[in-house]
Amino acid sequence: MDLTRRACLGGLGAALGASVLPDQTRAQVKPLPGLPSTMIWSVGDDDGPRFKEAQAIADALTKMHGTRIRLQPAERAFGRMEQLKERQVTHGWLGTEVFFAAEGLNSYIAPTWGPQDLRCIGGRMSSMSIVASRASGIKALADLKGKRYAIVPTNAATNIKAEAILDAAGITAKDMTLVTFPNNAEAFAALLAGTVDAAAAATQATSARVFDSQPDEVQWIELPANNRDLWSKIQRTLPLALPFTEDQGAAISKDAPMALMGYRDPVVTVYADANDLDVHAVTKAIVENYELYGSMMPILSRWEMPRPAGFPTAVPFHDGAIKLYKEKNVWTADHQRWQDAILKRQGLLRQGWAEMMTKDPAAKDADADKLRDLWMPRRAEILKSL
Repeated sequence: MDLTRRACLGGLGAALGASVLPDQTRAQVKPLPGLPSTMIWSVGDDDGPRFKEAQAIADALTKMHGTRIRLQPAERAFGRMEQLKERQVTHGWLGTEVFFAAEGLNSYIAPTWGPQDLRCIGGRMSSMSIVASRASGIKALADLKGKRYAIVPTNAATNIKAEAILDAAGITAKDMTLVTFPNNAEAFAALLAGTVDAAAAATQATSARVFDSQPDEVQWIELPANNRDLWSKIQRTLPLALPFTEDQGAAISKDAPMALMGYRDPVVTVYADANDLDVHAVTKAIVENYELYGSMMPILSRWEMPRPAGFPTAVPFHDGAIKLYKEKNVWTADHQRWQDAILKRQGLLRQGWAEMMTKDPAAKDADADKLRDLWMPRRAEILKSL
């Protein structure tokens, strides 16, 4: 892979290094002890909002501290995770793929993968839910029964969240008519056209912005925080989820916020063996330079302290990040209890995988389907023991 082909990403974009900054800007550079002189961040494709978000933050760090940051786009989630695993990048700006990789799910049930020992620096809140056409009459999860539900099989990140919501509400695939689409854009177009009644969607997804053209034609299904039974069931299945009041996104505004499923995406991710001093310095740079980038895009306001230090997230925090958050007095006893619990959970998953691969003769030469059949019951037993 050619990591040098994006030496410049537009103007004073994120790929600019201190050596190419104007003389006046170079004079203002403030070295930050421990901050790597160069970094490569794996991000979404360069037309997406996550790329622009990372670019704004990287540009601020370059201007303030002179570190060279190159953004390495990868359209596929698995590709971003693979770049991090192969150490082709220093940091991953990852979505739900980091949860799949840490927990040994989906594409990561493979001999060269299994649960990964990952850590995060911090993350930004995102949200999703089920969106329905107003013509369908769907206002609550129970109303989905008997309706036409759009599904995009390749969208594993959205599907796992939607499944947690539906399972918690006691709704199965048999309760709805499933209509399959190759991508979100076609699914959402069908929703607006009235050929399906509902679909799962992330509020910040580019494809969901089509709802902005007809906001009165769609209705987000709300998941109120005071529905404790629902949320208890959701979080048992999907521990990275939490109630969240969304006030920006497709067909959502500050005047009409929605109570939806929250989760952190992107999550700035490293492996557990990342250098503590490096991680501390990178976390410090992102946190302390917020004023340089926070107003560049509405979503960037969610990087203001203490929000990036919030939990739950898909993986535990790295010790270097924890040190910074303690210095900022935002690391609490509740943080530590959550940290200890997820370290135990994911540590047991890695141990269980290693034991399966070394002690189960059937696992060594298993194909993907067979390995899944061996691993998923074992994984369920491990989680049941917690």
